[in-house]
Amino acid sequence: MALQIEQPASPRESASFTPAGSGATTESSLSESLIVLKKRKLVVILAITLGLVYGVYRAVTQIRMFDSSAKIEVRNGASQEYKIDPAQALQGDSTSNKMAAEVVILQSDSLMMTVAREMNLCNNAAFLGEKGPVPFSSLDDLATREKTLHRLHSELKIQLVPKTDIIRLNYSSLDRKLSADIVNRVIADYIQRSYETRYLSTQRVSQWLSGQLDDLKHQVETSQEQMLDLQRRLGMLGLDPTKNQNTTTLEDLSVAVAQAKIQRILAESRYRAMTQMDPNSIEDSIDPSKGAAPPALTSLRTAISTAKATLADLEANLGPNHPQVKAQKAQIISLEKEQDKEQARLLAQAKENFVIAKASEDRIDASLDAQKQDAYKMRNDLVEYTLRAREFESNRTLYEGLLQRLRTAGVEAGLESLEIDIVDPAVPAAAPTLKPKSTIMITAFIVSALAGIMIAFILESLDTGLKSIADVEAATQLPSLAIVPRFKRGAGEVTDRMSIAQKNLSVLTSPKSQFAEALRSLRTSLLLSHTGKPPKFILFTSATPAEGKTTVSTNTSCILAGGGTRVLLIDADMRRPAVHPRFGLSGKIGLSTLLTGGTTFEQTIQSVPEAPTLDIIASGPVPPFPAELLGSQAMKDLLAYAGTVYDYVVIDSPPILSVTDGVILARDADAVALVVRHGKSSKHIVRRARDLLIRAGAPITGIVLNAVDLNAPEYQGYYGQSGYHYSGSDSETWEPQSTKSNSPKSGDFDRKG
Repeated sequence: MALQIEQPASPRESASFTPAGSGATTESSLSESLIVLKKRKLVVILAITLGLVYGVYRAVTQIRMFDSSAKIEVRNGASQEYKIDPAQALQGDSTSNKMAAEVVILQSDSLMMTVAREMNLCNNAAFLGEKGPVPFSSLDDLATREKTLHRLHSELKIQLVPKTDIIRLNYSSLDRKLSADIVNRVIADYIQRSYETRYLSTQRVSQWLSGQLDDLKHQVETSQEQMLDLQRRLGMLGLDPTKNQNTTTLEDLSVAVAQAKIQRILAESRYRAMTQMDPNSIEDSIDPSKGAAPPALTSLRTAISTAKATLADLEANLGPNHPQVKAQKAQIISLEKEQDKEQARLLAQAKENFVIAKASEDRIDASLDAQKQDAYKMRNDLVEYTLRAREFESNRTLYEGLLQRLRTAGVEAGLESLEIDIVDPAVPAAAPTLKPKSTIMITAFIVSALAGIMIAFILESLDTGLKSIADVEAATQLPSLAIVPRFKRGAGEVTDRMSIAQKNLSVLTSPKSQFAEALRSLRTSLLLSHTGKPPKFILFTSATPAEGKTTVSTNTSCILAGGGTRVLLIDADMRRPAVHPRFGLSGKIGLSTLLTGGTTFEQTIQSVPEAPTLDIIASGPVPPFPAELLGSQAMKDLLAYAGTVYDYVVIDSPPILSVTDGVILARDADAVALVVRHGKSSKHIVRRARDLLIRAGAPITGIVLNAVDLNAPEYQGYYGQSGYHYSGSDSETWEPQSTKSNSPKSGDFDRKG
């Protein structure tokens, strides 16, 4: 009967890990960009090469074009002060807007069509870029018209010279003479068009003014006659209708009424305030400006206060019945009576002032009403006179202004054509205008380099393979346990005297190699991944096959077995076993026979001569249902027993996404290391494997990036690349020491019935 051994505690959750910069979008650093460019340098070099070849081709085959240019100055001529354009009179003249408008006129289709018709450009072979004769065509044809205008607009460049009133025109053509002729013709037609447009505009305005002047003259005469007639009816001696006795009296009375109303309001408010206020504060309402300041009332109040103070002193010293005290009281009573009389007098005076002010206001108001009645009788005549006077003045001013403009219109029409001056006429070019070959090559280099860099970054973004620690940590949100470099032995490093294990396991024959150092780093990361004691059950798995998990698990087991530490390596991949061939062991018995009771534990384990403290359990014959065996109680009992005998139990499990075996075993492990092959494993595949392990409750310790090319740009400086390696005195390395000395005994784990 099998010995029941208590199963170890449930696997501990691995420490949470957040890679640097996770959860936030950050720009790629300069170093990362340089790494990408170094990795994709062939793409960049190819793009630059193609660009330079194309640049050479363009430099050699560029068309020989002749450029002719001219400059004209658009000046604010002498006629500016005579302008009669109503729009300019209201809006003013902006130099920048004016120059921009002139450029638009130079580029107008109407001007281009005038030039094309005069020079018959639609039938000019040089203009059309043809070497031989061209068939006859007419600008009346819409297609010919559009083609001619398009070529003129594309080859004729019109630019403003900054901070000047000068416009530069340039035309490129296969014919040097044609280039100069077109530019000069454009300027000539532009000047002619400008002169005709402005002259005709001025003439139209002059004709319109002449027609308006007759009407205005008649209106002025009529307004003047009506105004004189009203002056006679009103009896006015001057031209100002407001200068008469009735108006003056009305104004004076209006002012007097306003002043009387103010006086009445002040007197009334003062009187009503005095009737409602405290008598002791009545002097505050007296208007000092009227000369009615109450010195008597103030003196009485002061005397009463002084008498009351004296009375208080006498009562305190002589007593209330002393004759002086009584006399003092009588004096106070007399003073208070005089105070009351004075207050009554002031109140009566305020009332009298109010009554007088009210009467004055009523009297002046009555006089104003009477005067208004007289004014109303003349109001209609005055209003009509004012309107007629204004109409007369307006018509007269307009008539004189238009008459002056009409006199200067002829002068302006003669001066308008002087605003445009030819600074430099166009002359045929002596030599064709070619772009410098250096400029073409530099441009080709820059453009191709930018294109190559862009393609390199696009290819990098499309590459979903995990190639660096940053990629692994960003994709999985898990820490990187180690970077295992790709290891290849030289032809002379493998000899016939080596055992199979030595040939397959490089850590046995090359303990100081970069590969061995990486596995020692992995061992250290695994042992330090848990607080307290290191994990005992370590499972290596991968997302897909051929990622190198068996290579990592077998070599790591040899590293763990150094220094006397007892290690058991279990090949749990029953479908594609790969552990026992690497050690040169038999695969006839193994995990499948042990779990089914076909062999005992002693019969199943196999030792490795090259690693005395390392025992192997091969996978054994392939069973019909491996997942059921790996999830059985027998497997749990095996792990529990192995945990009491060995310091570390390493499990090589099948790929996670291929079968469920690895997920089943991962729940019974203390640490799970997910092996990812450099450049092969894609991000979404690895993330899916991680999610499966997390849902199964597996303690994922981290990621092992395997088969890394240390010559890749992103790994410059790792291991030997930095120049750091073993010296003669550094040959000894630390190895974990065994914590158990007991070896498996017969009958401790016996699955045989």
